[in-house]
This record gives sequence, C-alpha cells and structure tokens, in this order.
Amino acid sequence: MPQTKPPVLIVLHQEHSTPGRVGLWLRAHGHPLDIRRPRFGDKLPETLAGHAGTIIFGGPMSANDDEDYIRAETDWVGVPLAEGAPFLGLCLGAQMLARNLGASVGPDPQGRVEIGYYPIRPTEAGLKLMTWPDQVHHFHREGFALPAGATLLAEGEVFPNQAFSYGDQVYAFQFHIELTMAMVGRWTGRIGERAQLPNAQGTAAHLAGRALHDWKTAAFLDRFLAHWLATDRRPGAGTAEAAE
Repeated sequence: MPQTKPPVLIVLHQEHSTPGRVGLWLRAHGHPLDIRRPRFGDKLPETLAGHAGTIIFGGPMSANDDEDYIRAETDWVGVPLAEGAPFLGLCLGAQMLARNLGASVGPDPQGRVEIGYYPIRPTEAGLKLMTWPDQVHHFHREGFALPAGATLLAEGEVFPNQAFSYGDQVYAFQFHIELTMAMVGRWTGRIGERAQLPNAQGTAAHLAGRALHDWKTAAFLDRFLAHWLATDRRPGAGTAEAAE
C-alpha cells in the first residue's frame, strides 16, 4: 500500500475564508488540508502527531482581543512548539505566535497601517535561509515585537518586524503569501474607509502592486513551503501511516 502524506492543519478566522494558494500548493504536493475555524466552534487537536504541520492565517480581529477563541488559539500555539511540529503564522497567526512567546502586539505609534504592497528587507539570517521578495502584500493595523529567542528574518519601514523564526520549524510572517487574484478582488472591494487610514493604499495601488510584485511572492511561496515541510524532524514524519 503506497504511503500517503499527512494533512496540514489550516486554521481560519472567517466563515468563508480559504487558505488560497497556500492550500493549492499543499494539495498539489500531496498534503490533504484539515481546515478548522475555532471562531465557529471547531476544536483544535490535542496533538499534531497526525499532521505535517500547522498554518494559522489572518483575520480582521486583533491578537489582543478578549474573545475566548482568540485566547484559546494563542494558548494552543504551545502544542506545535512543544512537539517540534512545523508551524507558520500569517498576519494574525504571526501575532498569536508572538504573544504566545511573550512578545507584545500593537499599533504603530504614529497610527500608520500597512494595507497594500510595501517593501521588506531580509536580514543576514533571512538571506542565509533563501531569497525573499522585495515587495509584499499587507493588510494590518498592528505588528509584533520580536520574541526573546527568535531570529528576525525580514524588516519593514513602518512595522520593523516582518518575519521571524523560532528554532528550525516555527515561522511568522506579518505579510500575506496566500492571496489568489480572486482574494485580492474580494479584499480590495472591502477597503472602503480604510483607504483613508495613514499609509494605506487604495484599490488601484493594490492591483498595480499585484501586477508588479506578485510573481516574486509566488516564487517565494514555492521555495518556503518546501523548506518548511522539510524541517519536520519528529519520529515518523512524512507519512500519515507513521502517525497512526
């Protein structure tokens, strides 16, 4: 009987959210998706022994919110950390990881946001890891402080901490790598009054940024996800059968 790859746990925060091209990439590379939405009552697993890793995606809420599911998700991040399972946090997911590790999450002191395409600069540690895109898509009002023991991988202008690693298997990106063109259309259609926030970009700038820079993000996604899944050093990693 041929071995099959274990699923990746996908944590989403809105009823109709999708993992976008991250999910498409994972499926194309043989990993089923275990999609859960704790905000709507889905429980998170007590162990990741049956999963190749976890990705927590973004959402309009704050990692500082006092909602039960926000606190529970943030606490749950300790499961992959304790087990050495691959973990990736995107935007809100990155902020939850930072909070779990004891770092703060908060707005820019000048009230600026990042909504649109903005430059990032890889650090020396980031360059040793792989090639990074120079402009990436953001949609957030808050950023994270760098947790103790974490390695800064990429910096930004308004929010200086854009990506970090914690050990070999755990990563956090403040920006979005998952957006399909359909997702860009939905997101830009909801910008509304947020386009008037300091430093925000309007719909035209979003679409121009997509046309100019998205190919670099797509190439980065392919490199990064292959690297990320390969960091799994748990006994029996790589097959669903080994986890049963």
